[in-house]
Amino acid sequence: MDILRTIPCFSPDLTFDCGQAFRWTRSEDGTWTAPVSGAIRKVRQVDENRFVFPGCSDEDFQKFWVPYLNLQLDYPSICESLCNDPTLCKAVRKYYGIRVLTQPFWETLATFIISSNNNIPRIRGIVDRLCQTLGEPLAEGLFSFPSPERLAGCSAEDLVPLRAGYRVGYLLDAAEKVASGKVSGKRCKELPLQEAEAELRSIRGVGKKVAQCVLLYSCGHMNAFPVDTWVTKVMAEHYPNGLPECAKGVEGIAQQYLFHWIRMIT
Repeated sequence: MDILRTIPCFSPDLTFDCGQAFRWTRSEDGTWTAPVSGAIRKVRQVDENRFVFPGCSDEDFQKFWVPYLNLQLDYPSICESLCNDPTLCKAVRKYYGIRVLTQPFWETLATFIISSNNNIPRIRGIVDRLCQTLGEPLAEGLFSFPSPERLAGCSAEDLVPLRAGYRVGYLLDAAEKVASGKVSGKRCKELPLQEAEAELRSIRGVGKKVAQCVLLYSCGHMNAFPVDTWVTKVMAEHYPNGLPECAKGVEGIAQQYLFHWIRMIT
């Protein structure tokens, strides 16, 4: 079954290729595909605001796509508010279709550990090898993301084929802490931002930037604000005294627009 939905402020091309997710691929007909939460997900843009979701029921759309794309948020109003600032308005107008995703907690944590001091093609390669090695086979030659319990049962030697370098130790520590409940996605969603960040940073190798990415891209903390070299650059050039008032409470959404905008114009 295919369903058609109207969604404002959404471009799969921008959303899935702006550095917040690493398993989406685009086919020649414009369909984006990824294995997420143990199932194959697909979406194709039909026109400006209409999208086809192949193989998706109404129930699945509500259970998966609404939270995944943050459709419960009034993105048009958020974008209108951000446009009260001239620089943010340039970024929003240029890359209007970027949406911050709410991805599965463990997958987001593991992939952003892998992303540390890494480039996107290499991140994708490591993630693909991890899933092919330890994940469960799905349709279309794809694999699920391995559970923390599966990874926690591995040794560093078992993960040599991933070619992840020093990040292997961090992945194993994260898997053990999540599998044992020492770090909990549910808690990280419910705790205030600083307390949730502290819980994530109890994992070896997880610093402020990775923790903030997980809190923004998985835990629904739209006020999280990951800072990398690109965000440092845009803040120094345009916001030396911090983001404007119009970004309060949605700093993470503002960050995503600014991050992509500064990368594209530099």
